[in-house]
Amino acid sequence: MQLEFHQVDAFSDRPFSGNPAIVYRLDAWLADELMQKIAAEHNLAETAFLVREGSVWHIRWFTPATEVPLCGHATLASAYVLFEIYKEATERLDFICKSGPLSVTREGARLWLDFPAMEPAAIDMTPDIERALGVRAVEILGANKLFVVLESEQAVLDCKPDMVALAKLPWPGVIITAQGNQHDFVSRFFAPAIGINEDAVTGSAHCSLIPYWAKRLDKTSLSAYQRSQRGGELFCRLEGDRVKIGGNATLVASGTLVLGL
Repeated sequence: MQLEFHQVDAFSDRPFSGNPAIVYRLDAWLADELMQKIAAEHNLAETAFLVREGSVWHIRWFTPATEVPLCGHATLASAYVLFEIYKEATERLDFICKSGPLSVTREGARLWLDFPAMEPAAIDMTPDIERALGVRAVEILGANKLFVVLESEQAVLDCKPDMVALAKLPWPGVIITAQGNQHDFVSRFFAPAIGINEDAVTGSAHCSLIPYWAKRLDKTSLSAYQRSQRGGELFCRLEGDRVKIGGNATLVASGTLVLGL
């Protein structure tokens, strides 16, 4: 068996920045165990698998260690592959996944994710969280991920978390964020519990970041930058109970996976 794949740097208009993802367009689903092994073999933050179901695409995402319910950058990468490699003749792609319906719209060179807003709510500020991150938090909230507000962009850059301690916290990932110097807000994202110490650019984290900063800054259109080593710029809008996350994407590799089955 041979399977075609494509590697895309999402949230970047040039190679070797943004967040890399592998995309497989399948005719039918592979066994879950096999998809997990393929994701582990590629060893990137996410590998996306797509199967057309009627007029929509069913999408699933795997880290090297586990399947996840929502992933922004690999959805952006998947839409780019469908538009640019497989020449889907539309300006909007609709997806279904474990987190509900999603869509990606093409506006020129920029792609826009339509994801659910997940506004974070206050939780108890426990010393374990600050110790694991090695920082003093201004505010600690929670949604589907732990959400920690720091005092400045420099504090976000300087954060050096204890990954072993973070992995023991009862959340699959931890967002740290602050108001930005050149952008409305900046962030970083850590998820050692699911096999990703630090993610390069995390679209799904912005499901919580956008409603939080929209309320804090009293604006619904925002610019964001994820301050990982690779880095990535995101264009953000809050529209009711949905968030729109815009970004560019760049194809960096295509190939064939050979399975001796």
